[in-house]
Amino acid sequence: MEHKKIGAELQDSYDDQQKWVLDSSLDSRGRVPLRARTGAWRAALFIIVIEFSERLSYFGLATNLVVYLTTILHQDLKTAIRNVNYWSGVTTLMPLLGGFVADAYLGRYVTVLVATTIYLMGLLLLTMSWYIPGLKPCHQEMCVEPREAHKIAFFIAMYLISIGTGGHKPSLESFGADQFDDDHVKERKMKMSFFNWWNVSLCAGILTAVTSVVYIEDRVGWGVAGIILTVVMAISLLIFLAGKPFYRHRTPLGSPLTPMLQVFVAAIAKRNLPYPSDPSLLHEVSKAEFTSGRLLCHTEHLKFLDKAAIIEDKNPLALEKQSPWRLVTLTKVEETKLIINVIPIWLSTLAFGICATQTSTFFIKQAVTMDRHIAGFTLPPASMFSLTALTLIISITIYEKLLIPLLRRITRNQRGINILQRIGTGMLFSLITMIIAALVEKQRLDRTNNNHKPTMSVIWLAPQFIIIGIADSFTLVGLQEYFYDQVPDSMRSLGIAFYLSVIGAASFLNNLLITAVDTLAEDFSGKSWFGKDLNSSRLDRFYWFLAGLTAANICVFMVVAKRCPYKSVQPSQDSTDSSVSAA
Repeated sequence: MEHKKIGAELQDSYDDQQKWVLDSSLDSRGRVPLRARTGAWRAALFIIVIEFSERLSYFGLATNLVVYLTTILHQDLKTAIRNVNYWSGVTTLMPLLGGFVADAYLGRYVTVLVATTIYLMGLLLLTMSWYIPGLKPCHQEMCVEPREAHKIAFFIAMYLISIGTGGHKPSLESFGADQFDDDHVKERKMKMSFFNWWNVSLCAGILTAVTSVVYIEDRVGWGVAGIILTVVMAISLLIFLAGKPFYRHRTPLGSPLTPMLQVFVAAIAKRNLPYPSDPSLLHEVSKAEFTSGRLLCHTEHLKFLDKAAIIEDKNPLALEKQSPWRLVTLTKVEETKLIINVIPIWLSTLAFGICATQTSTFFIKQAVTMDRHIAGFTLPPASMFSLTALTLIISITIYEKLLIPLLRRITRNQRGINILQRIGTGMLFSLITMIIAALVEKQRLDRTNNNHKPTMSVIWLAPQFIIIGIADSFTLVGLQEYFYDQVPDSMRSLGIAFYLSVIGAASFLNNLLITAVDTLAEDFSGKSWFGKDLNSSRLDRFYWFLAGLTAANICVFMVVAKRCPYKSVQPSQDSTDSSVSAA
């Protein structure tokens, strides 16, 4: 009879897991979500649509921003580049603030709504600055000096877009991933695919931006392009709102930094206490008491922090009155360890970010100096980036549909290969990209110096644009998945912001690296690697330098990745699968 009773309880637990989503999510009415009616792809598709729209608008403006500043606002090149860098810097840093606000206070859904509304206001103001008489650049068609009112409206609009991007990017992606239950076998596999298809949508937006939108801006008019981007963003916002009944929400739990500080303060205060003989003696709440998030398994590294969970007085009444700055749960300790774990990975992927930034800077400048006539059509230099976006779409599709099923059979890993292996594979492709770029640039310089040879075709740049696209499909997608998965559940928007900051920090490092390398080259050889133009520069040597830096960084990454533990979650009482590791 006892066995039958236990069997019935297990069956009831399994049935509950299939019917309800028991991962602390709530539906739009604040109730436990029904699995059959909420989340998964039925919700994620609404979210992916608005990501396409945001990337379309962002890259439609960002790739042509220098052109706008120099031709419409008549700024000199140095001033225009400085303004672009300021704008890019703010746009890169804002996701850290937006992710924090989403995780701590507003929640991801509300943050996306607020950020998209701000974004839409920026697009609307940008469009109005071309049609409202008082905000137009000039009265006449030929304009020597644009109006001050137009300049003010333009920069306010662009920084509204920057603020909107800061709240939009980290919140939307983490909100999309929240629609899949990690404790459910089928939905966990769907989440692995979500990041791949998310990037397909992202690249589709980029591809459309650097072809159609850029063409409309150059040939038809900035005002017309503004109308199109504003309408597309408004429609996507309505589509996002239409999906509200299907969304699963996570309740914000306050500042995620406070528990981390509590762990450090408690660990330092109890640093002289002996470590317990059994980790099970460390303080932890029961699964029944833990109603928000998931309990984490104990890990052996950074054991000093475990002292924050040592129980000094086992009296139940004393335990309840214990200050959270003196005694914390084991899960809070493990969450702090997770943040410490991702720092070496973040640092060891910056070299890849530096390689990736060449795509939108030196690669494009190379295209400007080459023959861009293809079948009677003059290709805009920025449109070369479409090769990277198109390659990214194709690579992700092949990886999702062909490689993952094959690798699953070989490795018996649900992901095919683990996240860090995927990131490392992309780094190898970035190394190949830099080697090819160096060889192509040396060939271009040789032809330029030999006046008898024809100008090199821009098609020669295709391999480096394509291979960096393959690298992105492994490393960038892997970084998104890693930083979402491996941070505490309460910090997932910030996790996406960490991923975005890899590219942002790499952009700043790239500028510092160029300055440092140029100074050293002048000191040792008396000749700069970066002249007034590409033909008087030695960009090929800089590419070889980046190739060497990337090769050394890959070795460092392999050591870091081998020692880096993955998040390990305690199996829930209702889990349908015993595999709880995020690896």
